[in-house]
Amino acid sequence: MDFVLIAVGAIVLIVLLAVVLIFNGFVSKRNRVQNAWSQIDVQLKRRYDLIPNLIETVRGYAKYEKSVLTQVTQLRSAIVTGSVKEKAEADNKLTQTLKSIFAVAESYPDLKASETFKNLQDELENTEDKISFVRTSYNDYVLDYNNALQQFPGNVLAGPFNFKPAEFFQTESEAEKQPVKVDFSDMAGNQYAKKNPAAKAQAAKPARKQKGK
Repeated sequence: MDFVLIAVGAIVLIVLLAVVLIFNGFVSKRNRVQNAWSQIDVQLKRRYDLIPNLIETVRGYAKYEKSVLTQVTQLRSAIVTGSVKEKAEADNKLTQTLKSIFAVAESYPDLKASETFKNLQDELENTEDKISFVRTSYNDYVLDYNNALQQFPGNVLAGPFNFKPAEFFQTESEAEKQPVKVDFSDMAGNQYAKKNPAAKAQAAKPARKQKGK
């Protein structure tokens, strides 16, 4: 009888230890996901904050649709408070805007030579490199965490302990593969464009490649 009680007690203890280890594993993996996401979040907000400055710099050299700045401003709520999916979609739209801005710069040597423009461009490229790096780490942590939730015995305990799968941060979308839709074709007010119709036509085309990509 004593042997049976000891055996049962040992089994219960082992089960409890296993539950504690699994629970702590979930917490550790989830914390890594959250920490990696916070690093992405910081860089996304920094990238957003740089773009209005870039637009203002371009405005000094080229006349274009005022709606561009409005479009960027409208993405702020998604960048600041949106879900992972909403922030990824907003970031993709900002990428399209950047392609348009750099397309304009290709047709304006004075703009490309501007120290302010070059500094902002370098900062944006540096920020995008950081986003790319931390995105990879984040998605790796998400994969590890989600696997733990879905594999046995984790899948038995995930629900009762209210652990839910995390979202991957996806930056590629069908929208990015389409031609840039932001209209920068109104260049009539720029003296360089008046003197160089070929450059004006080139500026109206969507960007093929952003510098540093």
